[in-house]
Amino acid sequence: MRQAEVSMMKPPFVPLATLIGRELRNEKVEKPFVKFGQAALAKKGEDYFLIKLDCERVPGNPATSFTVFAIFDGHNGISAAIFARENLLSNVLIVYIDDRGNVRDNSYIVVIDGWTVTVASVGDSRCILDTQGGIVSLLTVDHRLEENVEERERVTASGGEVGRLNVFGGNEVGPLRCWPGGLCLSRSIGDTDVGEFIVPIPHVKQVKLSNAGGRLIIASDGIWDALSSDMAAKSCRGLPAELAAKLVVKEALRSRGLKDDTTCLVVDIIPSDMPILPSTPLKKQNVLSSLLFGKRSLNSTNKTTNKLSAVGVVEELFEEGSAMLAERLGKDYPMNTNSGIFKCAVCQVDQPPAEGLTLNSGPFFSPASKPWEGPFLCTNCRKKKDAMEGKTTSTHTVIM
Repeated sequence: MRQAEVSMMKPPFVPLATLIGRELRNEKVEKPFVKFGQAALAKKGEDYFLIKLDCERVPGNPATSFTVFAIFDGHNGISAAIFARENLLSNVLIVYIDDRGNVRDNSYIVVIDGWTVTVASVGDSRCILDTQGGIVSLLTVDHRLEENVEERERVTASGGEVGRLNVFGGNEVGPLRCWPGGLCLSRSIGDTDVGEFIVPIPHVKQVKLSNAGGRLIIASDGIWDALSSDMAAKSCRGLPAELAAKLVVKEALRSRGLKDDTTCLVVDIIPSDMPILPSTPLKKQNVLSSLLFGKRSLNSTNKTTNKLSAVGVVEELFEEGSAMLAERLGKDYPMNTNSGIFKCAVCQVDQPPAEGLTLNSGPFFSPASKPWEGPFLCTNCRKKKDAMEGKTTSTHTVIM
């Protein structure tokens, strides 16, 4: 009998430590304290942020409370950043944008619900998690075309072009950009002039902390162009969140100078029986190694920091980074066989199939468009999908 068949008959071995860890995680644990600090220096005045404490999924029920932190990094204007800041949360994480040409916004939102942290991001702002033991985890993905091979492939597969600026003599300069439009990012809110190549569909990651807690450092690219994830975490360990945010900004300024807006939020998720997160002892580092490798992550995602901490410290619950809605939603959709009613995969409302977009229903808006290969979408959610993919010309569009 083949080994694969044997393994199917016998349940996999689970170490005792893992079983004990599961039992401990299933115990009712009191919600942690959330303490935060904020600091910023303006160069262009296009960075905005949002801090919303004690939000309630069920109004009047404190047991359903959660906390929200967000950063909105505007480019070529402030309109999209302000609009997203004012509407993102109030519309239950449904972002509204309107047709304002090049006005754009690279942003992300962090939702803290007890020990669970959910991060949704577009652009090149970043959120890192620093936990006990000095392990730094990256909770976002940089959508810079220069560093993100998958996004370059997605843009070119969609019909866009990726290349650098050409100067006199045919020399190429600067980072890789998407054409038309010349944007060096592959995802943002706004950028209607670029069309369907630049999408506002976020990378989403959800993790659950152990009851030891952890620290989030949420910052715009003005910080991350100057500091690696590890450098930012080490610069403020053992300090209260308010002071920590100021030190991260100060360290970025010392390293690179004020070349861009720099905004930093430091959020500590602290066990209820602790006044402050315990400091993590700094590991000794070889001087030569530090000189050779200390700054290799200044402008790119360090793959080692993307690995989550050891089991028992951080548990990954969910991650989805695809820019294709069909892949995110899947191809299966429920149907009421008695009435012939379909349920929208997004809003979960039952509707007749004639009122929405069904599987393989054919191209929309353009003969070059590929047939929809996702689940049933109602008319309203179909319009949101088209707006996200840059397939609408309305002057005021609602997108998911």
